[in-house]
Amino acid sequence: MSDTLLLRALKGQPTSLNLSSKDIENVPKIISKLLRLQNLQLKNNRIHELPKEMSSLRTLTVLNLGNNKLEVLPEALSGLTSLEVLHLFGNNIQQIDGKVLGGMKNLKFLNINNNKLKNLPAAMNKLVHIQHLSVDGNKLTSLPSELCALSHLEEFHAANNQLTSLPLEFGFLAKLKKVHLQKNKIKELPEGLSKCGCLEVIDVAGNDLRIFPSELHKMPLKELYCEENPLLDQLPVQSVQEDEVLTLKELTARYIVKQLKERRRLVKVAGKYFYEDNPAWSFMRRAIRHYPDIRDMLAQASKCALCGGAFLNTWLECVCFIDGHKELKLENSPGRIPMRALLCSYKCFNTPGHHFYGVAFPQ
Repeated sequence: MSDTLLLRALKGQPTSLNLSSKDIENVPKIISKLLRLQNLQLKNNRIHELPKEMSSLRTLTVLNLGNNKLEVLPEALSGLTSLEVLHLFGNNIQQIDGKVLGGMKNLKFLNINNNKLKNLPAAMNKLVHIQHLSVDGNKLTSLPSELCALSHLEEFHAANNQLTSLPLEFGFLAKLKKVHLQKNKIKELPEGLSKCGCLEVIDVAGNDLRIFPSELHKMPLKELYCEENPLLDQLPVQSVQEDEVLTLKELTARYIVKQLKERRRLVKVAGKYFYEDNPAWSFMRRAIRHYPDIRDMLAQASKCALCGGAFLNTWLECVCFIDGHKELKLENSPGRIPMRALLCSYKCFNTPGHHFYGVAFPQ
């Protein structure tokens, strides 16, 4: 039947062809003669491979191969240089060949849901124009950091996998608007997530999260779904520790960062206050130029959520509880959300009047 349909199509050279649900097992090679074809529907068949001749369809922009029997990404796809939309859901794909991805440089939409993928290749970064990527219902345990180089990605779906974390570079996805990660095993979201300045929707329902990143409130979120996570409760526990012993490296780092931030300082002379140039500032700036490793290390310093002071490797993990509706202005209402906060010392933590709680782990 498919051969007959193709022979008829050859006479008219159509731009769109629907061969879905035709019980096709082998795609006829004659399909390569449809040189004006832009939209090809082949879903709900028994296709297990594509003829290499299909790579000559240089005008094809939409291809639907959903619900077939593919086990690998067909090599013929690498020649479809105009392809923008590709559906591969509901196959038996176990791996993705990076060389095939390299040929689809104009791909904007990829749906590879409900396959058998255990990992994504680093070559995913070759999809330089991808805007929508969906890998729901696979067997992924991690994501490659190269995925974070997809600078045009706006929507990412990876629900119903076995992910335990996200790449630390996730914040590089500057145009990301929606991320759906429900029903995984994610224990912690990277702090860099707050750098996704366009992120409006986060769905992390059904994971193992206890707390959210510290700058969640700075994101333009509209919807946050976090049901069925073991989120921290607001249970006050008396602090018994009053101070800690810092290493010489930590003390030195804190001092240097403080001096580098204080170009001018407030001094008191004869009962009057005035600003003067900080001599340590110019000395530190000159000296640190000769130690690039130290400069890079200090660039990783964090800021205390209470006093604003810098710290390097020693801090106290705390949590503050924010109202999702009032403070995050969310359109849905997830209630009170635990957000991570890092304090530089017990001295800050024991200061009265703040709203930070220490994170107490059960015995």
